[in-house]
Amino acid sequence: MHKGDGARAFGRAELVRKRMASYLGIDVSKDQLDAVLLREDGQRESGRFDNTRKGFNQLRHFLKKRGKGIVHVGLEATGHYGDEVALFLHEAGYLVSVINPAQIKSYADSQLRRTKTDASDAAVIADFCRTQQPTPGNRPRRKCELQALMRHRGALLQMRQQENNRLASGLHSATVRHSIQEHGRSLPNNSTTSTAAFASIWTSIPICVANATCSPDPGHWRWTAAQLLAELPSWAASASPRQIAAYAGLAPRQHISGSSVRRPSRLSKRGSTRLRRALYMPAISAKRYLPPCMPSPSDYWTQASPPWP
Repeated sequence: MHKGDGARAFGRAELVRKRMASYLGIDVSKDQLDAVLLREDGQRESGRFDNTRKGFNQLRHFLKKRGKGIVHVGLEATGHYGDEVALFLHEAGYLVSVINPAQIKSYADSQLRRTKTDASDAAVIADFCRTQQPTPGNRPRRKCELQALMRHRGALLQMRQQENNRLASGLHSATVRHSIQEHGRSLPNNSTTSTAAFASIWTSIPICVANATCSPDPGHWRWTAAQLLAELPSWAASASPRQIAAYAGLAPRQHISGSSVRRPSRLSKRGSTRLRRALYMPAISAKRYLPPCMPSPSDYWTQASPPWP
């Protein structure tokens, strides 16, 4: 991820704010794309397209014919169904924002909307882009491949741990145990394939090529670095540590109301669970072995009860 990617995304967002633009909201499903276009003159046009390459080309033709000037596209993050259309529109030169579905739901509730259809959801997304101006993201294909690879590796590791837990659960059926063992033996082969693919992608990441100490050998720290590169958004290159912590759900959440309600602050956990999972063990290791992160003796005295009598 280039350092200038986030700055360019912010610059393009400012360009949208300064000039009149059309806003396209897309409601993504497995087979269909429901699109609503809010034009500069306030008129609204809608269309339905197949969630295939042919449908993407029809959608681009729809935008070229009806969308004048800059077109800001918004769609919800709905699993993998919207990845290809978002990447297609980004490579076609449109501003694309992948939005948290919780934001769209809260925005619709704030307007007291009572109807929920695919077309109305697309209209809400388009209006959200018009009023809230979400930052467009930079979605290079290599980053998408790295993200898919890291998530696939995580799924394989989880499956292998599940099979190990089943073996250790005290199963008495020899047939079932043999089936679990056979499945467990096949998982390392898939992991080896992921490691080879990781090496080819790792050497194509500019930040890793520029650093001579970064080799394609996937050590533990490189898996963590790859996880961060895959899950952090494009604007993270120019964001502050507090913004990144909030994106990962690590910012504290306060609950204070009046003079009687003062609940203790806790982590909000309203953010990327994959980022928090990737940072957990490095944080534990840093707290134990990295001197600047180690707790000092004075920290114990600030606790409610000291660790010694």
